[in-house]
Amino acid sequence: MQEDYAQKIVGLIKDDPQVIGLAAAGSWITNELDEFSDLDLVLITKEKIGGDKQKMLEYADRFGNILSAFTGEHVGEPRVLICLYEDPLIHVDIKFLTLPEFYSRIENPVVLFEREGQLTSVINSTEASWPMPDQQWIEDRFWVWVHYVAAKIGRGEYFECLDGLNYFRLQVLAQLLHIKNKNQPRALRKIERKFSSDELAALKLTIAEHDAASVISALENTILMYQSLRKDLFGNEIELRAAAEKRSIEYLEAIKQTVLHRN
Repeated sequence: MQEDYAQKIVGLIKDDPQVIGLAAAGSWITNELDEFSDLDLVLITKEKIGGDKQKMLEYADRFGNILSAFTGEHVGEPRVLICLYEDPLIHVDIKFLTLPEFYSRIENPVVLFEREGQLTSVINSTEASWPMPDQQWIEDRFWVWVHYVAAKIGRGEYFECLDGLNYFRLQVLAQLLHIKNKNQPRALRKIERKFSSDELAALKLTIAEHDAASVISALENTILMYQSLRKDLFGNEIELRAAAEKRSIEYLEAIKQTVLHRN
């Protein structure tokens, strides 16, 4: 379905003199498209359109019947228009770039249409660079976050704790596991296929129920998993926050004794 829809769009834009090219990104690049995949497109135009919602919508309206569409500020990318089309019901993300903007990219998309080989020339002459997690950034924050979640356990704010545990999985554990497995760090995307059964089992132990004992156990398992990944992946250039680690773990243990005794 995605391939057919993309070819439909090629037919609609190929005679537009403003369009330099169209490329497909995401799962298309790795041949992982399935019936549940979004269609990720990069539309290269002479005029700058990305960031101008009205102009982005004018293009997107040509590609089908839009049920809803919005720009991607929530993921830091206002040049992306996120669309839900009907007939067929399909999710299509369209990133609007000029050719100079296409030089800076995180991956090499598959060119579906181009004029005079301009997209191919850029791809062949420059390198894509996927953003990697900053390990020092993580270490500087991890133990402060542990203390924060422990404090919320003490207060009984378990929904806040569940949100914090999910953040650990999303922004720390999954990212480091991707690096360990030599994958692009795409947070929780497709981890059921990317990680080993042992790694998935360890991640499951960081999932909590809405009660004190479960949240405490999940946070302890989060700490253990982070310490293991840190040992495997961090180089000597990373400054470990040993004092913060020690005091945060002690604080969690004190909260644990108080809360479980109280319950």
